Amino acid sequence: MDSTHSSFERRLKDGAGKIEALLSRLLADASLDDEVVRPARLLSAMRHGVLNGGKRLRPFLVMESAALLGGNTDAALRVGAALECVHCYSLVHDDLPAMDDDDLRRGQPTVHIAYDYATAILAGDSLLTYAFDIIAAPETDLPADQKMALVLALSRAAGIGGMAGGQALDLAAEKETPDEGGITTLQAMKTGALIRFACEAGAIIAGASAEDRKRLRTFGEKIGLAFQLADDLLDLTADATTMGKATGKDAARGKGTLVGLHGQEWAEATVSRLVSEAGALLTIYGDKAGTLVETASFVANRRS
Repeated sequence: MDSTHSSFERRLKDGAGKIEALLSRLLADASLDDEVVRPARLLSAMRHGVLNGGKRLRPFLVMESAALLGGNTDAALRVGAALECVHCYSLVHDDLPAMDDDDLRRGQPTVHIAYDYATAILAGDSLLTYAFDIIAAPETDLPADQKMALVLALSRAAGIGGMAGGQALDLAAEKETPDEGGITTLQAMKTGALIRFACEAGAIIAGASAEDRKRLRTFGEKIGLAFQLADDLLDLTADATTMGKATGKDAARGKGTLVGLHGQEWAEATVSRLVSEAGALLTIYGDKAGTLVETASFVANRRS
């Protein structure tokens, strides 16, 4: 491993540790102002669904995008934690029998297996709601207009026209395989929308120009598609032990993917192209963008 890659891995691990520590504090037993009480079993299920490792890629993108443009470091950490709550809520719900029906997540029993179906639903509901609490709270030291912009952008990325809508399209795709355009659309929503938000959020936190915000948003869109293609490749080629979850499920269900449509070689070439295009978008920032460019490569070359 070369020194540059080693440095990136340390930075990613350090970022994940900071997010993990903050999430643990946010999901502590003590209730907040205007909360009556935090039910112990529900809180335990939320912690199970969130504090279970993971690379914390989406929060890392928030923090690095904000750092690139001179944004508030502490605010970026809190917005990253909020985004991770949304991401983890989606995993808790996606694992349910009515959705993707998975028993394993990051090598551990999924929330509905460790607890029960109803508690898993409520844990997901609570994590989604808490995300907006974290952004809006006084502890997130940003002007009100920037908080409003973050709430709006995250709502759009997570909702009917974003991640949740993408999951609905994904479920429909099990019954009627979409064409290439349909697959691209659902993946841009289900997976890409939160990654796009993660990059754009950094520009919002930094109070950057509309041009910077658009550039970071486009960067996020490209690596979001690369992430999904890499995920589909892993589902095809990796084993469950490596992934920490079941693999080969897309093929078993007859679910349409771009990898299934065009083949592994095409997908690998497309991931490489997307990473190059993403990096080219950031050349205007020079060496300051090095970590984000390395993140794009990490997305494409990850093995779990």
